[in-house]
Amino acid sequence: QVQLVESGGGLVQPGGSLRLSCAASGSIFSINVMGWYRQRPGKQRELVATITTGASTNLVDSVKGRFTISRDNAKNTVYLQMNSLKPEDTAVYYCAAAPYGGQYDSWGQGTQVTVSS
Repeated sequence: QVQLVESGGGLVQPGGSLRLSCAASGSIFSINVMGWYRQRPGKQRELVATITTGASTNLVDSVKGRFTISRDNAKNTVYLQMNSLKPEDTAVYYCAAAPYGGQYDSWGQGTQVTVSS
């Protein structure tokens, strides 16, 4: 079992920045990929960014150039640095973990990000 706890959400003005953190505990040796999903109001949950154990990253086109995903293995923590935030980035952001050979099966509780003036 993997436990994930997100933090760092909040209210920010358009053009501002936030950094989300996701601390993992439990069977972290089983994790292959960590990802950040978001669910915008009235929309389905979408995958925003991923990072593998080898630190290979991928970002959805709508956030490329603005968001960065990174990890600190010593702290078992994954980060999502969000810059140049837009109102359409408003969502609940979830951290998720996928085991080797499997789908995302561990989820955090979510953290609200609101971009508004």
